[in-house]
Amino acid sequence: MSSKRHWWHNAAIYEAYPASFKDSNGDGIGDIPGLISKVEYLANLGVDAVWLAACYRSSGVDMGYDVVDYRDVDPQYGTVEDIEKLIAKLKEHGMKLIMDLVVNHTSDEHAWFKESRSSLKNPKRDWYFWRKGITMRLPDGTVERHPPNNWESIFRGSAWEYDERTDEYYLRIFSKQQPDLNWDNPKVRKAVYSDMRFWLEKGVAGFRMDVINMISKPDGLPDAPVKDSKTPWQNATALCCNGPRVHEFLKEMRKEALDPYGDQVMTVGEVICTDKPADVRAFTDPDRQELNMVYTYDLFGIDMGSGGKFDPRPWTLSEFKHDIIKWQNALAYSKGAWQTTWLESHDSARCVTRFGDKDPKNRTKVAKMLALLQSTFSGTFFLYQGQEIGMINLDPSIPLSEYKDLETHQTWASMRAARAAQHGVSIEDVDMAPFLTQVHLKARDHARAPLPWTASSPSEPHAGFSSAPPKAKTWSPMNTDSATCNITSQLSSPSSVLNYYRHRLSLRKKFGETVIFGDFEAVEGTLGDGGVFAYWRKPLVEEEGKARGKDAVCVRDILVVLNLGNGEGVEFKMPKGMNGGEALKFFVLDDTYGGEGAKGFVGSGENVVLGAFQGVVFGY
Repeated sequence: MSSKRHWWHNAAIYEAYPASFKDSNGDGIGDIPGLISKVEYLANLGVDAVWLAACYRSSGVDMGYDVVDYRDVDPQYGTVEDIEKLIAKLKEHGMKLIMDLVVNHTSDEHAWFKESRSSLKNPKRDWYFWRKGITMRLPDGTVERHPPNNWESIFRGSAWEYDERTDEYYLRIFSKQQPDLNWDNPKVRKAVYSDMRFWLEKGVAGFRMDVINMISKPDGLPDAPVKDSKTPWQNATALCCNGPRVHEFLKEMRKEALDPYGDQVMTVGEVICTDKPADVRAFTDPDRQELNMVYTYDLFGIDMGSGGKFDPRPWTLSEFKHDIIKWQNALAYSKGAWQTTWLESHDSARCVTRFGDKDPKNRTKVAKMLALLQSTFSGTFFLYQGQEIGMINLDPSIPLSEYKDLETHQTWASMRAARAAQHGVSIEDVDMAPFLTQVHLKARDHARAPLPWTASSPSEPHAGFSSAPPKAKTWSPMNTDSATCNITSQLSSPSSVLNYYRHRLSLRKKFGETVIFGDFEAVEGTLGDGGVFAYWRKPLVEEEGKARGKDAVCVRDILVVLNLGNGEGVEFKMPKGMNGGEALKFFVLDDTYGGEGAKGFVGSGENVVLGAFQGVVFGY
């Protein structure tokens, strides 16, 4: 049955990407003082905690996910003292701080790795994975050197990097500047736990754990199965995820680093390549004492083919709906499980672009519909910066040369070279237009564009994000639509996407027993490829008639009806009660078109008509 409740169960957590949230000193890069200056904005939005994306001292290769020092803040963002000020400021407004934890790998400039690579006999040599390469003597007497196995990097090419100093290769699943830590070494784990305690002592309320299910590598580091004979490098992600000791390590982490600070410390894991509910529950079931929750990635990867993010894959609304149903039911609170609900992060593109259409007139409709969709799901609610104003992807007119993400550029170079070799043409003659289309749709750069606080103008050339000179560039290109999509104008518009998110977050708490903790049941007849998707949310039987906390004042069944498509005049026949029960009289609780509190009733068997991307919540 249901488990003990904690603050994070009904929390809304806002991810702030430090480089892009707010620049306080005019250098074109966001920083922690800038975030501190906008804490009141976050409080008014209705969030309960801020997840601060990686801000540790970094070598600057992968936007903070290549850590040089876990106990220091990158100077471009501020200082450790600034983090302490942020924690205090958030606390003043009843909010908490969650920090990123990036411990599958470090930067190659981290002191640990510098020692490790210095000699074969260095005490930290086995803090990372070092192996001899495979040598082959050719008929002409020359010797070829090859990596220890056929693993492909997440960013393409071999997952091994040769180091001349000791004539060995080191493992780096991501970039060559991100060597993987050897978690089999207890000294590594002890050092990581010590660094975690450093931040917990300062009042951090928990951690978002980056690719945490990759910390245990398979015994012997065997070759990956050959699935693409055209390349020597094979996708090894499945081999590197959920390894033989991952649960042992997480239990130990919980005991050594987290439990001393009480059961209110929150953990959320980035657990990739894990699409079976039983495998997810192995990480999150409370009695296992590992993680509180994880991100599931079915919707994130719905349009990605076997070749990775930039390999297009057609998807259907039926798939979209069934992915939602799968996780809402499998990780229900009533089953002793828990989950997250999210549509965007710093690793994704913008959800309005991905799940909407290209018609500008539908942009606000799509954003509000997705807000209603996400806010009526069970789980801890995660909101990524800019999502609350319906930001879309960067304009396609922005050249690829202005994109900053390592993933985008390394994949571009690797695919271009591979296609040139495959077709026997020069690199310059390779048609990369299809790839560029996918970049415009899926690149991480889209979510990392700086926030527009105001409309761009001669006095605010950087849309309120930065006071940098007019001709100076911000660290990443900004969206070109700040005149119609900015925070200041949306705050003053009652019908804006921003104010709709504020409204939805308030209602989410008001109906918390139903939408956060209650059960989910999809309405039969809405599960195909048609635009309509309808589902019931029902509070737990044990909670009916109760109200927990000052905000949870409404305990009732609700029916959510959405048009996920751009069709107009779409009809939906109102159902009987859950499980085909009695005929009901429904009334509107919320409507993305503005019909909150609409008068009148509609009965079971009667039709309601939905406009493009409209969503309605009914009570009865």
